[in-house]
Amino acid sequence: MNDPARATIVNDTAVVPAALLNAIAFIGGVSSVGIELSASRLIAPYFGDSTFIWANLIGLTLAFLSLGYWLGGRLADRYPSAALLCVITAVAAVAAGLVPLMSRPILSASLQAFDNVAVGAFYGSLVGVLLMIAIPITLLGFVSPFVIRLRLLGVTTAGRTAGDVYAISTVGSIIGSFVPVVVLIPWLGTRLTFLVLALILLIPSVAGLLLLGRRRRAFLAGLLVPLLVVVVTATANARIRPPEWGNLIYETESPYNYIQVVEDDGVRMLALNEGHAIHSVYAPDSLLTGGPWDYFMLGPLFNPLPVSGTKPVVDSALLIGLAGGTAARELSAAYPSIEVVGVELDPKIVEVGKEYFELEQPNIEVVTADGRYYLKTTDRTFDLIGVDAYRQPYIPFHLTTREFFQEISDHLTDDGVVVINVGRTATDYRLVDAIARTMNAVYPDVYAIDVEGYRNTILVATKQPSAVDQFRRSTSAFAHESIVRSAAQRAIASGDIRRIDPDGEVFTDDHAPVERVIDQIILDAALEGEEE
Repeated sequence: MNDPARATIVNDTAVVPAALLNAIAFIGGVSSVGIELSASRLIAPYFGDSTFIWANLIGLTLAFLSLGYWLGGRLADRYPSAALLCVITAVAAVAAGLVPLMSRPILSASLQAFDNVAVGAFYGSLVGVLLMIAIPITLLGFVSPFVIRLRLLGVTTAGRTAGDVYAISTVGSIIGSFVPVVVLIPWLGTRLTFLVLALILLIPSVAGLLLLGRRRRAFLAGLLVPLLVVVVTATANARIRPPEWGNLIYETESPYNYIQVVEDDGVRMLALNEGHAIHSVYAPDSLLTGGPWDYFMLGPLFNPLPVSGTKPVVDSALLIGLAGGTAARELSAAYPSIEVVGVELDPKIVEVGKEYFELEQPNIEVVTADGRYYLKTTDRTFDLIGVDAYRQPYIPFHLTTREFFQEISDHLTDDGVVVINVGRTATDYRLVDAIARTMNAVYPDVYAIDVEGYRNTILVATKQPSAVDQFRRSTSAFAHESIVRSAAQRAIASGDIRRIDPDGEVFTDDHAPVERVIDQIILDAALEGEEE
C-alpha cells in the first residue's frame, strides 16, 4: 500500500509532490497566527491591548478561519486543483503584506468615528481588524481543506491524511506564535514582520505554480515579490501613529510596548501603546509634575516622626513600574540620602528613560524584571515601596493580591510604607476600593489621596499604626521650598486625604478579577456617555 506521506498526487495533468502541499499547510499555519499576533501590534497604538481588544482579535481570527474552512472545503471538492491553491495562497500573501499599509487610515478612521464613546475602543478595533485581516485570514482558512482534498488517496487513509495535515498546520501555528513576537518584531518592527510573513507564503506559492507548469501565473505572482518589498520598505520609516498632542521626538517598538516620546512646550512625556495615558514626565526646570508621580514621596508623612520636629527618614525605596523614572527623580530630590531601586519590565523603556528623561543618576539602580519576581529573589528591605505598573487600562493582577502585599510587607523596614497608583473614573472607585480592601488585609492603616486634575487615586498603607493628622505635622517639618512640602500642601488643599477601609472581596492569587472590575468600569462609563 502506498504511504500517503510519500505519495505524489496526480492533479491538473501535473504531478504534485506531497511535500509541497505539506509545506503550504505548514506555512499557512505560521502565517495565520503570525498575522494575528502582528495585527495586535498595529492595533495597540490606537486602542491598546486590553482584554476587549484581544477578545475581538482572537474571535475575529477564528471567525475568518472558520469561514475559510467552510468555503475552502466546498471549493476544494468542486475544483481540486493544486494550482488554484497556490493562487489562493499568493493572493493571501499579498493581502497580508498590504495590511500595514492599510492599517493607519483604517484604524485612524475607526478611532475618530468612536472617539466620543469609551466602548468605541471595542467597536472601533472590531471594524479596523475586520477590514485589515479579513482577506488574508479567510484565504488561509482555505489551505487545510484544500491540502486534505488533494492528498487524499482513498477513504481508507482519510483519517491519517487529515491528521497529518492538521498536525503539520498546527506545528506551523506554534512556530507562528513565537517567531514574530520573539524574533521578527523586536528585530525588524511590525511592518517588516508582515513583509516576511507575506514572502514566506508567496515564495512557495510561486514555486508550486512553476512545478505545476503554470509559468504565466508563476510569473505574475513572482512580480508581486518586488512589489511587496518596495511598498512595505517605502513605508517602513512612516510613523506608526501620530501623537495625540505635542511633537513626536521618538518612537519605537519593543516586545512589550509601542513607545512614544512627545514634547509639548518643553515638557517631555512618555506615552505607551494607545497613548491615552502618560507614564513619565520630564521638565528641565521643574521636578514637580502636578500628577500622581508627586505623591509617591508623601507616603512616609503618615508615620509618626522619629523625633518631634524632624523630617521622616527615608533612606531606601523600591519602585515597581519605573517607566522613565519621574517618581525616582522626585524621591532623589526629596530625600537626598536615598537609594532607589527601580524595577521595569521593558528594557526598551529603560533605554528611553536614560536617553530622554534623565534616568541616569548615581543613586538610582535599574533592574529589568517583573516586580513580583524581583521581590521573590531579593532579601533587601526598603523604607518605601511604590507600585505604578499599569499596562493600560489594567494593573497586572499579580500586583494587586493579598499575597503580593504581604511580600511587600516582608521587604519593608519596621516603619515602612507602600504606595500604589490606582486608576478610576470621576465617580467610579470600584478598583480603588478593591485594592484598598486587599491592602487592609495586610496593613493596619490604608489612606487614599485623589490626584487633583487626574483620574488617579494614590493608596498609601503603613506597616505600623498611623494617622491622617500626622500627615499635616510631617508636612510642616519640611522647608517651605521643599518639593515634599509643596506636593503635600496641594494634597491637603484638595481636602480628600482620608483613611479608607471598604467592605467586600479581598483579591488573592487564586482569584483577583482585576480585568472584570476594570471592564465593568469601562462599560458603565461608556453607557453613561451614550445616555448623555
